[in-house]
Amino acid sequence: MDIDICVPFWGDPDTFIATIDSVRAQTDPSWRLTIIDDCYPGTRVADYVAALDDPRVRYRRNERNVGITENFRRAVAAAEGSHVVVLGSDDMLLPGFVAHMREAIRLHPDVDVIQPGVRVIDAEGAPARSLVDTVKKRLLTPRTPTTLRGESMAASLLRGNWLYWPSLALRTDTVSAIGFRDDLPIILDLALLIDVAFQGGSLRYTGVECFAYRRHGESLSQTTLRDGSRFDDERRFYRDTARRAADRGWTRAARAARVRLMSRLHALSQLPPTLRRGNAPARQATWRLAFGR
Repeated sequence: MDIDICVPFWGDPDTFIATIDSVRAQTDPSWRLTIIDDCYPGTRVADYVAALDDPRVRYRRNERNVGITENFRRAVAAAEGSHVVVLGSDDMLLPGFVAHMREAIRLHPDVDVIQPGVRVIDAEGAPARSLVDTVKKRLLTPRTPTTLRGESMAASLLRGNWLYWPSLALRTDTVSAIGFRDDLPIILDLALLIDVAFQGGSLRYTGVECFAYRRHGESLSQTTLRDGSRFDDERRFYRDTARRAADRGWTRAARAARVRLMSRLHALSQLPPTLRRGNAPARQATWRLAFGR
């Protein structure tokens, strides 16, 4: 059983080459890496892959720039096996990632989402600590390995999304059947995972650290904080999900979506920098997310 690692690429080629190298350094060689280049300028990555001459590394370039949501779809569609990892083009696999995930899949073959333990690094690759990650690890992430299903999965993620999307092993048939929403490009990962929960799906947290997530200020998620688009999307998503959960009779999930405590706290933490550097729509969006319904 090979792990499909599919990357919707757009970013710094040198950083991404380090990501490719981290895949090739796995202790377990049972992986397939597919790169979907969304027309990033230049041929640095294509040339590097060609020089590797490694049949496990496949490079595809879109005929035109299709954007984040469609390129995520293409990354999932490129998977051939039972599980796919939609890896970020600046994140790193620790050497035992593939071996651990294959073992987790063997032990939990029916689980839809597998989350390993994650370390956070900065732009230079050094250990990093942020308020977001501290809250995730200390307040939201389960203390021990566990499996969450249905409403328990939804309520846990709606209280605060403690997952790291690029590190997840997803059942290919599940994510392909549900798909990504066009109207939530910045939180498309959370939206899909909540859809998995609403379809009775499950999430396994293993607690074994084997992935390095890069946190830096120029990522798309950080950029959209400054212009307010992420917070507008979040507010609408939580409002709609609260109604959806209430209709299902999922009282815990509906309450978590209405309160959206961690989302509000995140908005509050961003108020000072947004007031200093953001534009008027960004300030309004941040205020609405923190204090509005």
